Amino acid sequence: MTGILMVLGVYTAASGAGLTCAGRWPFCDGFLGLFPANWGSFIEWFHRLVAMLTGFVILGTTVKAWREGVAARVRYALVVATVILPFQIVLGALTVTEYEWVILTAHYVVATSIFTAVVAAAAWGLADRGIGRTADAVRLALLGMPIMLVLTPHSFVAFGPTTQATYYVVGLATYAALICATLWASAAHGAQKDAYGKLRLLVAPASVIVVALLIVGRQVYGPTLQLAHLGGTAVALVLVVAAFSVVRGGLPAPRGAVTNDAD
Repeated sequence: MTGILMVLGVYTAASGAGLTCAGRWPFCDGFLGLFPANWGSFIEWFHRLVAMLTGFVILGTTVKAWREGVAARVRYALVVATVILPFQIVLGALTVTEYEWVILTAHYVVATSIFTAVVAAAAWGLADRGIGRTADAVRLALLGMPIMLVLTPHSFVAFGPTTQATYYVVGLATYAALICATLWASAAHGAQKDAYGKLRLLVAPASVIVVALLIVGRQVYGPTLQLAHLGGTAVALVLVVAAFSVVRGGLPAPRGAVTNDAD
């Protein structure tokens, strides 16, 4: 839901719908100020609705995690997402009332931080259940990187609202896969440490580059930034291809885990 919300936010901004709802927040321009009056304001209104629902789901998941006493790292990751959630709400309001690039960038940075935290919680939760599928995560990243390269902002295709939304769907999925691969590889011990350590040295920097591309991608307009963005994507692609070569060479199965990493 967090990823879907971020993509909706990208589409809302790219389509110009972020300035609808009569520029008001939390009210809109339709019936009693609670509903949209046209398609443009519906996009913004729907984005706000999903944001509210996602916020409650994050909060509810955090409370449930603490009540059930799940692993500390899962709980703390969810707490991070919950604590910074109010800042995201404030920034969301400011994107409507102020709409400056600094605010827009901060809004996306905080959203990415929340996304990172909930993905980490999910990855650790799966690992605690013995389902750390490192090889599959690398394969997903390998699938996503060429698509990100083709859809690089303003390089090969027109970067309209639909293209931007597609780019961020693929980009967030790739980033999530790289986070999972990094965290799962970091948990290796003993004889597994060398193989997974080498993998981690590839996927960790790739994840940093990809998230930087997603953040900066909202501000890529001039030729210099376009070339820099394209170059960064190429570097991340090389790292992911190298990580895939490590996976193809075979990874030792983590002790006590149900995994396909030795495929």
